[in-house]
Amino acid sequence: MAHPLMPKATAVWLIENTALTFDQVADFCNMHPLEVQAIADGEVAIGIVGMDPVANGQLSHEEIARAEKDPKVRLKISSQDLPLPKSKAKGPRYTPVSKRQERPDAVLWLLKQYPELTDAQICRLVGTTKATINSVRDRSHWKTPNIKPHDPVDLGMCSLEELHAAVTRARRARARAESRARRAQERAEAAQQATNAPVDPANAPQPDTSPSSSSEPMPATADTHSDAHTDAETQTADGTPDRSDSDLG
Repeated sequence: MAHPLMPKATAVWLIENTALTFDQVADFCNMHPLEVQAIADGEVAIGIVGMDPVANGQLSHEEIARAEKDPKVRLKISSQDLPLPKSKAKGPRYTPVSKRQERPDAVLWLLKQYPELTDAQICRLVGTTKATINSVRDRSHWKTPNIKPHDPVDLGMCSLEELHAAVTRARRARARAESRARRAQERAEAAQQATNAPVDPANAPQPDTSPSSSSEPMPATADTHSDAHTDAETQTADGTPDRSDSDLG
């Protein structure tokens, strides 16, 4: 169940302006009944100005009247159709002017202690740029002789939770990359072994010895007959008797 904003101020207003019981007010404001009773007795929330839940759309007069008639009824917060605020995109982390000269120290510390961190993660942690990170890494930064590794948490540039979260994400990403590279290497080695493996004679393909594949005499074609007839005519021109004519005589 959703609860109202500024519960103590809302409880003060409900106690002063309605006939609701302490239990009803406590249930609506997510408070203990004894705390509500202490507010009514003036022992708690002294000086707090009551906030009208009807004016800000969290309750209606009808809902309050319905609960006043029956002490067992519990108030229900009104649903709001107002659009939710859009979160702004996070920009680079702001670093105080007094600590900006110490950012190269924090960058060098992160590069030495957690080399698995990406440049983008270091930028988010200490609010620096990739150009600064590269210059610190290759020792071309103008402050290189005076740069000393320093924990960014001690410098107040990030919290310990943020640092641990970034390191955890970086290590997971590196583990996934190593796993993918290992699987790719295993597949490449398996393919290489399959290519270089000797062929088993028992599994080698055998030549087809079926009758259909045996050599058969090809039937004579029209070209063969024409060649034979040409040879016969040539022999007749040379003076050799044509056997076909003698057979007819």
